[in-house]
Amino acid sequence: MRSKRFGIGAALAAGTLAAGLALAPGAAAVVPVTATITADCGVYGGGTATLTATQDGSAATVTVTSSITAPLALAEDSITSTLTLVAAGGGTTAFTGTENPPMATGDAVTVGPLSGTVAPGDSLEAFGGSLEMVIFGLTVTCTAAGPQAPGPFVFE
Repeated sequence: MRSKRFGIGAALAAGTLAAGLALAPGAAAVVPVTATITADCGVYGGGTATLTATQDGSAATVTVTSSITAPLALAEDSITSTLTLVAAGGGTTAFTGTENPPMATGDAVTVGPLSGTVAPGDSLEAFGGSLEMVIFGLTVTCTAAGPQAPGPFVFE
């Protein structure tokens, strides 16, 4: 009889745990995860750039991969970057960091993940903001020529 009670108790405990996990809140998400813009970097060129966002609670990251090519080989984590996105309700949010993969001459310039802080419901857009990169002491500023597609990042 004792083994039946233990079996029933274990089944109830497992069921309670499973129900608790099913009701637990999921990880926060950003929608869309990927957006594109047409970037203008002045004398340094321009073209399509892809922004990829992630979110974990109030912490968020954005990685930018551009069609602009590296004029020289760049070492890993050698670019200091600030991506400023414009909030739908006004104001801006900055994503900063020194993360970048190593790049050979001619590779697409990629920076990130750049870290920032978001609040639930934040709607952030690259158009009207900028990406500022410091490479070998030179500041390269890129701006979006129009709204990002398919639309702004909305954080949960």
